[in-house]
Amino acid sequence: MTIRNLEYAVSPKSVAVVGASERVGSVGRVIFDNIVSGGFEGEIWPVNPKYSQVVGHQCYGRIADLPGVPDLAVIVTPPETVPGIVRDLAGKGTRAAVVITAGLNHNGLRQAMLEAAKPSLMRIIGPNTVGLMIPPAKLNASFAHMAARPGNIALISQSGAIATSLIDWAAENDVGFSRIMSLGDMADVDVGDCLDMLAGDFHTRAIVMYLETIPNPRKFMSAARAAARLKPVIAIKPGRHEQAARAAATHTGALSGADRVVDAALRRAGVLRVDDLAELFDAAETIARYSPLERARVGIVTNGGGAGVLAVDKLIDRGGELAALAPSTIEQLNRVLPSTWSHANPVDIVGDAAPARYGKALEAVAADPETDVILVMNCPTGLGSSSDAARKVAELGDGGEIGSKPLLACWLGERTANEGRRILTEAGIASFQTPEDAAIAASYLSEWSRAQRALLRTPASRAEDQAAGKASALAIFRQVASEGRRMLTEPEAKAAIAAYGIAVPRTIVAESVSEVAQAAGQLLENSERVVVKLLSKVVSHKSDVGGVVLDIATADQAAEAALSIARRLRTQSPGTKVDGYTVQAMVVRKHAQELILGVNLDPMFGPVILFGAGGTAVEIVNDTAIALPPLDDVLAGDVIDATRMSRLLTGYRDRRPANRGAIVAALNGLSQMIVDFPCLVSLDINPLLADAEGAIALDARIEIDPRRVDEPAPNPALAIRPCPSGWSRDLLSDGMTFHIRPIIPADVALYPAFLAKISPDDLRLRFLSLRKNFPDQMLKRLTQLDYDRDIAFVALEKDTGALAGIGRLSCDPDHRSGEYALLVRSDLQGHGLGWGLLKQVIDYARVERVDRIEGTILNENRKMLTMCREFGFSIAHHPDEPGLSVATLEISYVPVSSKIPSS
Repeated sequence: MTIRNLEYAVSPKSVAVVGASERVGSVGRVIFDNIVSGGFEGEIWPVNPKYSQVVGHQCYGRIADLPGVPDLAVIVTPPETVPGIVRDLAGKGTRAAVVITAGLNHNGLRQAMLEAAKPSLMRIIGPNTVGLMIPPAKLNASFAHMAARPGNIALISQSGAIATSLIDWAAENDVGFSRIMSLGDMADVDVGDCLDMLAGDFHTRAIVMYLETIPNPRKFMSAARAAARLKPVIAIKPGRHEQAARAAATHTGALSGADRVVDAALRRAGVLRVDDLAELFDAAETIARYSPLERARVGIVTNGGGAGVLAVDKLIDRGGELAALAPSTIEQLNRVLPSTWSHANPVDIVGDAAPARYGKALEAVAADPETDVILVMNCPTGLGSSSDAARKVAELGDGGEIGSKPLLACWLGERTANEGRRILTEAGIASFQTPEDAAIAASYLSEWSRAQRALLRTPASRAEDQAAGKASALAIFRQVASEGRRMLTEPEAKAAIAAYGIAVPRTIVAESVSEVAQAAGQLLENSERVVVKLLSKVVSHKSDVGGVVLDIATADQAAEAALSIARRLRTQSPGTKVDGYTVQAMVVRKHAQELILGVNLDPMFGPVILFGAGGTAVEIVNDTAIALPPLDDVLAGDVIDATRMSRLLTGYRDRRPANRGAIVAALNGLSQMIVDFPCLVSLDINPLLADAEGAIALDARIEIDPRRVDEPAPNPALAIRPCPSGWSRDLLSDGMTFHIRPIIPADVALYPAFLAKISPDDLRLRFLSLRKNFPDQMLKRLTQLDYDRDIAFVALEKDTGALAGIGRLSCDPDHRSGEYALLVRSDLQGHGLGWGLLKQVIDYARVERVDRIEGTILNENRKMLTMCREFGFSIAHHPDEPGLSVATLEISYVPVSSKIPSS
C-alpha cells in the first residue's frame, strides 16, 4: 500500500480529534487549540465522553455520534483504546488517522490497530508522532510549539523533535512549508508513501527528509527515484560513523558499512544527502532554483582575494570543481580589469571595484565556455559600496541566473552586508554569509547533478547475452549445494566468475603432492614461475594459514611448497582437512594495480557491489566505493572514479593507463551475476590485477545459500529492479518482421530518426496536443525508466534496427492501475504493429498483476478506439474533457510461466 487514501490526510475537509481535552497543558488540548487557532476552515469535531464542549466546540461522546464522516482523525488516547477507536473510525468511513499516542509496540496493540484499519484501507500516520501540518490548508494537527508558515518545501521527518526544531529554525529564516509529516513509528505510512504523494503535489517544489531508518528499501528507492525525477529531494541521515559488523565472512562484509550503502542508495535514487540540519534548507533553496547540470565548474568573482581562497578550499573539500578559465576569457578580463587583477580563477577584481567593474567581470565569466556556475563575492571596503555592487549584480542576475548559468552570491560581513543581501535575495539570487557557505551551496549543484545522472541510469539486464555463462555458474552452484556447502573452493569460484567474462589464470587442481609436482612441470613449460595454493572447502582466507606459496621455479619446489602448506595448516588449524592443492601459472605484471571487487548482502538494501584498492592490506588502505546493482558502463565508471585508486589507474610516470574497459566489464559481470542468482551471499575477487593489457582475477571466493540455488531471476532482493528479461520476441505482421523488446537507455539514439517519420497529426493524437520539440532531457526520461513502475516496449525493424513503434505502460505506486500509450511510425501504420505492441503491454500488465489499464484518447482517434474495443476495453467519455475518451481494460492475473506471448 502506498498513496491510497493519503489525500484525506493532506487535503481534509473535516477533522475529528479523538481525545480532545479541556485540560490546559494536555496533549489533547494543545492539538485541539493548534487546529482551531491555525484557522482550519473545515469542520472540527472533538470526541471525548468526558465533555459536552471543548473550547467552545460541541464535543461528542462517541465516534458514532459525529454529524458527518471525518476525512482525518487525530487520536490522542491511551494505547489500549487505539485499536477500538480505529475500528470505529473505519466503520464510520474515515480514511486517514494521525495516531499521536505512543506505547503501541507492546501487547499486540500495534498489530490490532493495523488489522482494524485494513478492511476499509484506512491509513495510519504514526503512532508516536508529533502530528501533521498542512500550512496551505491552515491545518496544524500537531502538538508543535508553533505553526509553520506556508511555503513550497515539504518536510518528512522520522523524529518529532527534529521536526519541531526545524519548524522553529525555518520561522526565523523565512522558510515556509507545503506539508510537514512527522512519521513516528511508521506502522503504516512510511517515507516511501510520503515521497509518492509529494512527487505529484503541486504545492511542493522541493522535499527535505530527516531519516533514521528505511523500512522498505525497494519501495523507498522506487518512490525516491520517482520524486527526484520531478523535483529536488534532499536528505539527512545520521549514523555516518557507526561501526560495521566485525564478524564478517569476507573482506567485503567488513568494508560495506551500512552508512556507506545508504550513501550509495541515496545517490542512485537522485537524492542529495547533506551532513547536518543547517544544510538541509540551504540545499533545498539552492537546487530548487536550477535544472541539473552536466558539470558544475565554478567561476568566482570577488573583490577580496582571501575570500576567494576560502571559497576554493571549501569547494575542493566538498568534491567541487573550480573552473579553468578559457584563454579568450582571460583576454577579455585583461581588457576590462585593472592590471593588478588575479589573472586566474578566482577572479580578484581588487578592493576598489566599482559596480561597473563587477558587471564587466561577471559578464566575462558568465560567457566563459569552461564555467557552469558563477559565485560572486563582496568584502566591505571604504573604496566601494557593497549595496551598489549588489544592485549591479541584481540587475545582471535574471532570477538567480546570468547567461542561463546559476548565480550565487556571498556578501561578507554583517552590518554593511545586510542591505546587499536583501537586494540580492529580492532579485531571486541565493545569498550566503560566508565563503564556506557559498562554496557548499555550489557543491550542492555539483553533487545533485551527479545524483541526477545516476538516477537516470537504468541498466538493461544482460540475462539473454549471459545465458551460457549463467548455465555454467548454475551447474557449479548446484554441485556445491548438493554437497551441503556454502563456500565454493577457489577453482569453483574462479570458474563461476570466468563464466561471466572475468579473466582468470589457468589453474590445475591436484589431489596429492605428486600431482602438484606434475601440474607444476606442465605449467612451467609456458611460464617462468608457478603458485601453489591450499584447496579447502572450509578455510576462507588461505593466506591467513600460510596456504599460498609464490614464485616457484621447479616441480620439486612445488612439491615442497605443498608439503609446507600441509604442515602449517596442521599447526594453525588442527583437524582441518587438506582437500587438495591448486597450481597456477604465476601472473607477473610489473605495473599492474591490485584491485578488489566484491559482493555483499546489506541487511537493508540487499546486494551491493564493492570496488577499490585490493591486496592483503585492503582493510587498512580502505580505499573502496559502494554501488547498488544493476550497473552499466556509466555506473561502473562512477564507482571506479569514487576511489583514490582511480587516479593511479589513469597512469603515471612510466605506467600506462590500465584497461578501464576490462575493469568496467568485470564490474558489469558481477552485477549480472547478482541479478541472475538470488543465492549469492558474498563474493570477493582479491586481487584483480589491472594494467594496460587488461584485468585478471588471481583469487576468488564465493559464498552461496544452497537453499536458493534454483530460485528464478531476477534477484528479488535487488533494491533497484533491472530491465525485465524474457520479454523479447519477433513479431511477423502483414509480411513485415519486427523485434519487440523492453526499452533501454541506449534507445535514446533511435528517437530523432523515429520522430522525423511521424506526422504532426500523429504526434497530436499521441500527446493530445501539438508538439514540435522533444528536448534531450525529455527523451532521456522516455528511455530511462524505473522498471518497478514503468515499462516501454520498442518495436525495431528486423532488417535495419530502426525504431518502428513504442508501447508504454506507467503504473501507479500500488500497481492497481496503469496508463498505456502507443506511438507507431506514420509510414508503418496499418500493418498490425500497434496491435502487437498493445498485446505486449497487456500481457506484461497481466503478469505484473496490474488490475486495470487505461488510456486517454482523442475522440477523433477512431483507429485507436476501434482497436481498444477489439481488445475488450470499455470506452467512456472523459469526465472533464468533452473531446476525450477513456478506454479501460480490467485484467486478470496469469502465472509467469505463460508470460511470453506467441506471435
